[in-house]
Amino acid sequence: MKNTYNLRSIAAKAINQVLDQGQSLSTILPELQRNITDKDKSLLQELSFGVLRVLPQLEWIISQLMEKPLKGKQRILHYLLMVGIYQLTYTRIPAHAALAETVNGAVTLKYPQLKGLINGVLRQFQRQQLQLVERSQNSPSNHLHPKWLLAKIQKAYPQEWQQLIENNNKKPPMWLRVNRIYHSRDEYLSLLHKAGIDAEPAIELPSAIRVIFPCPVTILPGFDKGWITVQDVSAQGCAELLQPINGEKILDLCAAPGGKTTHILEIAPKAQVLAIDIDEHRIKRVKENLQRLNCHATVKTGDGRHPEYWAEGQQFDRILLDAPCSATGVIRRHPDIKWLRREEDIAQLVQLQSEIIDAIWPYLKKGGTLVYATCSILPDENSQQISSFLKRHPDAKLSGTDTSDNPGKQIIPEFNGGDGFFYARLIKQ
Repeated sequence: MKNTYNLRSIAAKAINQVLDQGQSLSTILPELQRNITDKDKSLLQELSFGVLRVLPQLEWIISQLMEKPLKGKQRILHYLLMVGIYQLTYTRIPAHAALAETVNGAVTLKYPQLKGLINGVLRQFQRQQLQLVERSQNSPSNHLHPKWLLAKIQKAYPQEWQQLIENNNKKPPMWLRVNRIYHSRDEYLSLLHKAGIDAEPAIELPSAIRVIFPCPVTILPGFDKGWITVQDVSAQGCAELLQPINGEKILDLCAAPGGKTTHILEIAPKAQVLAIDIDEHRIKRVKENLQRLNCHATVKTGDGRHPEYWAEGQQFDRILLDAPCSATGVIRRHPDIKWLRREEDIAQLVQLQSEIIDAIWPYLKKGGTLVYATCSILPDENSQQISSFLKRHPDAKLSGTDTSDNPGKQIIPEFNGGDGFFYARLIKQ
């Protein structure tokens, strides 16, 4: 049965909502995917994420093919052209099918009179494809990052920035976290191999497995039973560094969507865990993850800057603060971050992080452990943030993370490794 929708027009709408309305793909895609087939859900994700990954290149190519850009209400067709050019350049979709479906997208978007324009631009691109793609790689657009972010990365990583940018522009690897309540990592690796899924363990973390060729979670053995969670290897480092112990009171602050909450409980199933997040909608995800993994925690909505409203005077043995951040370490996983984030956001985030960690520090018991973590690669939010905190709080001492002039441990995205991440473990003296 022929589909009644046009997938390319849906992808154009997704890109429009990101670039013109400031919404994230992770927020809008579930709604846009609601009434399409499973196969097309994957293709919609590929087209949307792919276009945003290489957006400057597509912008440059279109500027070479059109004298005047499409503006105003017709701007949606500019994004449709991006979808078309992305398919022709980066996917195995037959060119005739990609072109025909993209041209038909103009009709679905209620611009039938501009079918000829879409068709003409895409055919012109086909004729010049090799030359245009080669020239684009030598254009100012070739780094595929906004100028302000590129400058910050170059300043922070003068020796490594090119490799970092290159890794940001690649598709991310798929990492799993084995729930060791059910299986050891070696046991689960054996189950994957029996299912025909090629995978390998991470050397540095006891529960981490990389799937060589990313696959749907539905084919992972025991996913619905809580045997496994999809979680980047760098993110898995948070709970391991926290070292939770059964019977302790543990706070997971800024907990949504719950990946680290459940990891804490897999390591210490009898810990008393309180998971707090300010976003009521995302708190539902924490509860769903706890239910799937058959874990038990107290879950509340609350502002990390005001623990007096939800902590009920209690103190904690351990606190994991996965602080709100720029998410510049997970760009390869969420390429829309490059276009949603603004330079002025960084100072605001640094201030917010500072307010949260200062507010929660009094709620940590003497001798207790606080792990501060972000999925950022910017020193402002990481080593500089912790350096400032240590100056304000003489009763805090770094433990198990770098204690040099750049306190904490900074990870940058690696091709087949983890995302960009930062941790600092602090002990209250």
